[in-house]
Formats: sequence, C-alpha cells, structure tokens
Amino acid sequence: MTRLKEFLFKYKHAIIILYMPIYLLWFTSLEKRTNVHFTDIHCKIDDYIPFCEVFIIPYLLWFLYVAVSLIYLFFQTKHLDDFYRCCAVLLLGMTTSLLIYTIFPNQQTMRPKTFDHSNIFTTIIDILYRTDTDTNVFPSIHVFNSIAIHFGISRSYYFRNVDDVNIVKNDKKRKAIKILRLSSLILCILICISTLTLKQHSFLDLVGGCVLFAFYYTIVYIRPFRQTKLSTDC
Repeated sequence: MTRLKEFLFKYKHAIIILYMPIYLLWFTSLEKRTNVHFTDIHCKIDDYIPFCEVFIIPYLLWFLYVAVSLIYLFFQTKHLDDFYRCCAVLLLGMTTSLLIYTIFPNQQTMRPKTFDHSNIFTTIIDILYRTDTDTNVFPSIHVFNSIAIHFGISRSYYFRNVDDVNIVKNDKKRKAIKILRLSSLILCILICISTLTLKQHSFLDLVGGCVLFAFYYTIVYIRPFRQTKLSTDC
C-alpha cells in the first residue's frame, strides 16, 4: 500500500489522461452528425497535390510518435514543466479544434473513389477511409499535434540544452539527442505532408493547424519566458 501511494504521488500528473475520454466522446459525437450543413474546405493548391499511398506510413506513425513522446516527457519527473507545457498546448489546441468543428461543421471531398492499383498501402487507406469520415477537418488536429509534439520534445530540458556539456556530458548521448531531434523534425514534416497526399485534409486545414499551434505556443511557451526574463531583469 505504501509503495502504491508513493507511485501515485510521484506520477500524479497522470491525471491529465482523464481528458482523453472527454475528447473521444466529443469527437465521436461530431463524427456521427448527419443533420447539419458541412462547409467544403478546398483551395487551388489542393488540385496540384498528388495522391501518394506510401505516405500512409508516416500518417500512421503519428500515433506512435505522439504516444512515445508523451511517455518520455511523463517520466522526466525532475523536469515536469516540459510535460505540463506540452500537454497544455495539446489540450488547448484539441479543445479549440472541437469547438470549431461544433460551431463550424466542415468537410473535404477530395478522397479518390478508386485506386489506380492495389497494394498493402491502398488496402490500409481503404480501411482508414471507411473508419474515419471526411468531416471535421479544419483545422487539422493531425497537423497541430505533430507540431506540438515536435516542439514539446525540442524544448524539453535535455534536448534544448544538448550543447551544454554540464548537462549532457557524454558525447555519444549528445549526438544521439541531436539525431533524435532531427528525426522528430523530419517525421513531423512527413506527417503533415501525409495529411495532404492521402487526401485526408486540404492545404487550408494544414495552415489552420499551424496557425492554431503558433497561437498557443506563444501563450504557453513564449509569454511566460518573457515575463520571467523581465522580472529577472528588474
């Protein structure tokens, strides 16, 4: 019993997980709507973006990318501010997106009705299309979360101080962290591109996700830093 209490106290920040049932129920209810008018999201740029089934790989890696990154930040108990900031951006952005979907029902109609050829990738995409509706697309949560996770990792204690020999003393560890940071950036970009090449989102959805992230990044990361710096200077 004592060990359980110690564990729960040490990892009490796991309470944030309670948001997920709320998000899933809200999102699922929006996906089932049929009695509302959906605004079609489309722009000229979308017509020039080709369908490419190979991008289903980074698209699905999104789930692993988000989970592994949050688990890493979760267990950095000496630097929990990194976990809280990342989760704050995610929760604020996801909630805002759901509010937008609720008030402004939207959809995209760019998915191909048939595939030019059949392979493992198109088979998976067909399953994706049948399980995920083409509604609730602007802004793209897939894009928003990918960027939020990359910055959450990049701004975490060891990643942002990788060049400080007093913090990261091992050269191999320093090199590994830099490789991971670059890999995170590359995967983040590929995931964002995949939302377009799989015809899951319009270019406008991607821009919306980026703008929404920039807004909350400023509030959660930049403004507190400026206020701390100003109080220190005074």
